[in-house]
Amino acid sequence: MKNAIKVGAVIAPAILLAACASEKVWPPSPWPTGSVEAAVETVPVGTANADAADDPAIWRNPVDSSKSILLGTDKKAGLYSYAMDGTVIDFVPAGLLNNVDLVSLADGTVLVAASDRTDGVKPAIAFFTLATDGKLTKGARLSVGTGEAYGFCMAHTNEEGQLARAYIVTKEGPVIEAVIGGTVAAPTVLSSRVFDIPSQSEGCVVDGRTNMLYVGEEAAGIHRFDLSQDAPAGKLVAVADGTALVPDVEGLAIAPMGEDAGYLIASSQGDNAYTAFALPSMAYVGRVRIADGAQIDGTSETDGIEFAAGDFGPAFPDGIFIAQDGDNGADADGNATQNFKLVRGDALIAALRGE
Repeated sequence: MKNAIKVGAVIAPAILLAACASEKVWPPSPWPTGSVEAAVETVPVGTANADAADDPAIWRNPVDSSKSILLGTDKKAGLYSYAMDGTVIDFVPAGLLNNVDLVSLADGTVLVAASDRTDGVKPAIAFFTLATDGKLTKGARLSVGTGEAYGFCMAHTNEEGQLARAYIVTKEGPVIEAVIGGTVAAPTVLSSRVFDIPSQSEGCVVDGRTNMLYVGEEAAGIHRFDLSQDAPAGKLVAVADGTALVPDVEGLAIAPMGEDAGYLIASSQGDNAYTAFALPSMAYVGRVRIADGAQIDGTSETDGIEFAAGDFGPAFPDGIFIAQDGDNGADADGNATQNFKLVRGDALIAALRGE
């Protein structure tokens, strides 16, 4: 996420698969909305006829970027790894995982972690490691605070004795920051603090360049927390009023450019779109949908998203955007499926900017 990128309606079926949809039915946004098409889609997650696929993450292979690895949660069953062509490399049964993120440690270990909802009152983090061939190894499960683990994101840390900073967004709103220490095999919570949000939230992302945490309150908008403060209070920096951003506000991702610029992208789930705001000002930039293509369908009811800058091989030479698709259609047996769609990063940015 720290590499700078170079930049110059699908309607869900009557039986909605995405359980996170807002109870209020919002009309489509009146604001202009561009479109892009997916270049690749993953094999659907194994749990069919259910709201199962949820959140993606991506590890960029520093030796051969075309062999980078995509991760995706089946929130009923566990964690997948995929090759860049969307085929499954590995699957680890791990229970009720929701959101996933990863950090590369100084020794080269790729530490993967996800919010674990198995216990609805004791939030936990499920840890894994990712090998360069895409194989996943299940690690420890670490309980943190109280509430139901829902959203999740991590941030790199250069502090001695720390593995990462983890952010668990509990379903009722409060966000738990946990500084993770110890070892990959036996992680521990070195310290923690709690940030208040009024109601149900999920998506989160940390901008490591500015030390800002962004959290999506589903019915209200996007909050920003300055993590350099001892007791940061959230500021609502984008309102979900049905125009630029249509509730539910779901996944969040950062497309970084330079020292603090770029875009914060949000899943505007209420009208199956993605909305971008300029960083650091949070000025509105534009909206886009992933439309049906000749071979790959578009997306709807998107939960998690991810953006990663840089070269990811010939198919994605300038960034990659990944979005969960809540309605991937039916398989050969007539079962409703969900998967993840991959879009060229430069194409997405151009469409958001109306180019």
